[in-house]
Amino acid sequence: MPEPFDVVIYHNPACGTSRNTLAMIRNAGIEPHVVEYLKTPPARALLEQLLARAGLSVRDVIREKGTPYAELKLGAPGVTDGQLLDAIAAHPILLNRPLVVTPKGVRLCRPSEAVLDLLPPQRGTFVKEDGEPVIDEQGRRVATA
Repeated sequence: MPEPFDVVIYHNPACGTSRNTLAMIRNAGIEPHVVEYLKTPPARALLEQLLARAGLSVRDVIREKGTPYAELKLGAPGVTDGQLLDAIAAHPILLNRPLVVTPKGVRLCRPSEAVLDLLPPQRGTFVKEDGEPVIDEQGRRVATA
């Protein structure tokens, strides 16, 4: 029997990239722990740990579009990582998604195919919501233009 393969996805169900990522996790035969981070944001210490494990800075995961980034002046000179983390804690929509944690590592899965490097092989074909093929009938990644 294969080793358990625990996966956590920090997910926003309103985001197509996040939905595609979640679907690829399930297509690998895994039912992940889904954390809807807008309802249950990660604690600051956990977020710092996840970023360190992923090799990302807080600026790498901050989302500007559709968030209060500009009104909070988070792009201003001198804004510290601590201030950005505080802003994410107060406004979880500032956290880009999805963040995925597996035994193979932690990654911000943008594009959604980035999750494939963190998973066991896919179990069959996979096509994104928009119709873009990702995994073919032989379980291979489809080349993108």
